[in-house]
Amino acid sequence: MPKIIAPAVEFGLLLKQTKQAAPEIFAADGTSFLNLLEGRWQEPGTPRPFVSPVDGTTLGALPMLDQATALRAVRYAKGEAAAWAATGLDERRAKVQDCLALLRTNTDLIAKLLMWEIGKTYKLGFVDIDRCIDGLQWYVDNIERMLGARTPLGLVSNIASWNYPFSVLLHAVLVQVLCGNASIAKTPTDGGFISLSLAYALARRCGLPVTLVSGSGGELSDVLVKNDAVDCLSFVGGRYNGRNIADALAQHQKRYMLEMEGVNAYGIWNFSDWNGLADQLKKSYDYGKQRCTAYVRFVVERRLFPPFLETYWTVLHGLQVGNPTLVKHAEDQLPDLAFGPVINAAQAQDLDRLYDNALKTGATPLLECHLNDELFLPGQDRSAYRAPRALVNLPRQSELYFKEPFGPIDSIVLVDRTEELVGEMNISNGALVSALASDDLKWAGRTAREVRAFKVGINRMRSRGDREELFGGLGESWKGAFVGGPLLVEAVTNGDKPLLGNFEDALLLPEKT
Repeated sequence: MPKIIAPAVEFGLLLKQTKQAAPEIFAADGTSFLNLLEGRWQEPGTPRPFVSPVDGTTLGALPMLDQATALRAVRYAKGEAAAWAATGLDERRAKVQDCLALLRTNTDLIAKLLMWEIGKTYKLGFVDIDRCIDGLQWYVDNIERMLGARTPLGLVSNIASWNYPFSVLLHAVLVQVLCGNASIAKTPTDGGFISLSLAYALARRCGLPVTLVSGSGGELSDVLVKNDAVDCLSFVGGRYNGRNIADALAQHQKRYMLEMEGVNAYGIWNFSDWNGLADQLKKSYDYGKQRCTAYVRFVVERRLFPPFLETYWTVLHGLQVGNPTLVKHAEDQLPDLAFGPVINAAQAQDLDRLYDNALKTGATPLLECHLNDELFLPGQDRSAYRAPRALVNLPRQSELYFKEPFGPIDSIVLVDRTEELVGEMNISNGALVSALASDDLKWAGRTAREVRAFKVGINRMRSRGDREELFGGLGESWKGAFVGGPLLVEAVTNGDKPLLGNFEDALLLPEKT
């Protein structure tokens, strides 16, 4: 029997539900989307069509603003900061709690929108919004002890990638607001603008000083990064843009947290628990490795390559990649896929380019999985779908050698000495996470201290984490204040203690009291 799009996730139905839940985010024509600035939804900007990575369907148009309009948004947001900072903590906490209640009511709709907007499976869409809500609830419940006598910074600007619009972007924004700051955020241009607009409409109804604008980074960066009205910048994205922002911040003394990618590596040495590793490998393919903490490089003791390859081959050939919206019958549950599309066709083509470059420079193809026709509609657009691939013997002249692919391409490096293993794990001058697998825990603990990653797991993969868990990076993967629990609160407030972080010396600012 041919598959069908599950009626419960049909995009036309979801759009209708979004209009019922947040009519204010739409223009009078009922089809154009608006920006949230100056306390209200307005300014459709220059609409840019947005297509779903799931099947190429046009979902709407991003309301792209110019720099002058974004400047109005920043100035108004800055004007809201003082009154909000003077608002008592109990009132701020109550309003954030009200926002969480509205988000909980719309969790199912948001998860389904994320399927179409950024290609998440239904399960992973829920993970994103649930982690946002659960994490915020923890901050609401514990903010008093973390905040103490600390005072707000003012206006915090947020620029984040598209992959986790709720558990990363909205979560950070609502913590900033809970701490007494006003917040402005740029909608990720690669996806999430409908679901985020819905969430921001709910937040604004609760009286929270939040602003959401859409536009290209090149057009809006001067306003959202350099403008004097911005007191703090939170950035999540690639190293190229991150370096440019860091250079810009060198001329503008302000607080910042810049999270950038690195090559997260998994080292395997003197190891035997292959069943345990298999479970980790399967989990590592959530969202097609489109995560800043995805493990994409495996550095393996040469004599262990046969059992590693057997384990790796079995896991990857068991992964299902396909259209996450399809079912056989209208009443069926949505499929439990490993992942769906990558973010868009352009990213899929860039993955192909990186893979082809690796082959041309001498890498050996180890594994090329294939898409299963049964997991797609006949004739549907598959341009954003890529099955897992892996390479071995990747030469240093390959672009992929030093680069995070941000998609389902792994590289495997074989080594004979511990020193080689450490060197191959450290090729990106700092990473957010790494891991070591070994039966010799003393060796693993000793070697972990030589790995240049912020978190190093022993016989387990590490993730970004939230709540009380500290998060940051080393070297080129992170600049500025570390976050997580009290440190996330400290990053967006002033007090009488030094900030903990990975700073450029010239930008290490003393705390204000």
